[in-house]
Amino acid sequence: MSEFPVNLPAALRRPIVGNRAAATLVGELARHNGPKTGLLIGAGVGSSVLTAAVDALLPDDRLVVVGDEDVRQHVTSQGSWVASRVSVVDSVGAADPADVVIYAEPLTGTAEQTRSLLEGLGKHVNDGGVLAVVVPATSRPSGAVDEIERQVALYGVGSDLVLRNVPPVRVHRLRFSAASHTLAAKMAPAVRSSSVRITRGMHIDSNGVAAAGIALGLAAIAKAARPKSRLWLVPALAAAPVAAFFRDPNRDVPEDPASVVAASDGKVLGVERLVDDRFGDTEYLRIAVFLSVLDVHVNRSPVAGKVVDYFVEDGGYAAAMKPSAEHNVAAYTVLETAHGQVVVAQRTGLIARRIVQRAPVGSLLAKGERMGLIRFGSRTDVYLPADRATPRVSPGERVVGGATVIARWK
Repeated sequence: MSEFPVNLPAALRRPIVGNRAAATLVGELARHNGPKTGLLIGAGVGSSVLTAAVDALLPDDRLVVVGDEDVRQHVTSQGSWVASRVSVVDSVGAADPADVVIYAEPLTGTAEQTRSLLEGLGKHVNDGGVLAVVVPATSRPSGAVDEIERQVALYGVGSDLVLRNVPPVRVHRLRFSAASHTLAAKMAPAVRSSSVRITRGMHIDSNGVAAAGIALGLAAIAKAARPKSRLWLVPALAAAPVAAFFRDPNRDVPEDPASVVAASDGKVLGVERLVDDRFGDTEYLRIAVFLSVLDVHVNRSPVAGKVVDYFVEDGGYAAAMKPSAEHNVAAYTVLETAHGQVVVAQRTGLIARRIVQRAPVGSLLAKGERMGLIRFGSRTDVYLPADRATPRVSPGERVVGGATVIARWK
C-alpha cells in the first residue's frame, strides 16, 4: 500500500486548522466514551489537531500518531499518562486499523489524488469506524472538494462548517461500513461547531446567525439608500429577536438508560397508541408536542440509536396544534435502537415552512443529541414501540427538549 504525505511543502505548512476546527475534526474521537482506538495522520509538533486528539483520550483509549522523531519526543515530554496511551509510528503502513481515523491536513489536491488517499485511509478504519477529513470551505472549483462531496453522498455520516477558522473549512465524517446501533449508547451528544456561543450555557444556531446577518444587511442597505429615513430601524431592531428564535441552549441529558427524552421544547398535545402503516404493523406509543414561536426550536434525538431511514411526506400547513396537522408536510427520521424502531416526526405548522434535518442515514445519535430544527412554530411527534415503553407525560404538560423524560422503557 502506498504511503500518505505527512510532511508537506513549506508553503502548505501554515496553520490553517485552528483550535475550533481541530476540536471539530477530532469530535468523533471525543464523543466516543470508549474504550476506543484512534489513528492520527498529518499532525506535527504544535498542531492543534494533535493537542485536541490527546485531550479527547480517556483512560482506556489508545492513539497512534504517524509522525517523525520530533513528534515522538513531544509525546514523551507530555508525561507518563499521555506516553502510555499515545504511540508514534513512522508510516501509516506500520499502524493497525482504528475506530476513528483523523487526517489532520486539509485536502487540496486533485480528485484523483483525493480518491486514492481516501481509499488508502479507508483500509485503516475498523468496521463501523469513522474517517474524519477537512477541506477548505470555498466556492471555487476544487478537485478535492468535488471528490469529497461525492464520497459524502455515499458514505457521509455528518458534516460541519467551521467559520471561525482562517480560511473557513468543512469537516466531513465518513463511514465505509455499517456501525451497530449499540455504539450510540456509548456516545455523548455531538456539538455543532457552526453555532455561536453567547454565554456558557447558550448558543445561537447557524441559521440564526445567517438570519440576523440578513436583517442587518437590509438595515445597512436601507440606511445607505435613504440616509434621512428611519426605515432602516425596522430590520435592525428585528435582528436580535430573529437570532433569539434560533437560540440553542445546552441541556443536561438524563443518564438513566431507561429514559426517553423530549425531542423538543413545547406543550404535550397528545399521548396515544396507534398503528401507522408507514412503519409496519407494530403498535406505537405516539407523544406529540407543539412548539410555539416562543419555544426553542432545536430538535433532539429522544433516544440513542442509528439513523436507518429518512423521508419527507408532502401535505398541508394547518395550525400545528389542530388535529388536521396530522397531514402537514413532515420529515420522518427512523432510528434503530436496542428497544426496537423509534421514529421522530418533524411537522410543519401554519407559520413553519422549513424543516432542517442534520442526521444522515447511517449516522449514530446519542440521546439528547441535536438532530435539526423547524423554523417558526411547529410540532414534533415521537413514536415508540407501545409494548416496550410507558409514557411519563400527559396532554397539557410542558416539556424541555433533551431534558424532560417523556417515557421509560419497560
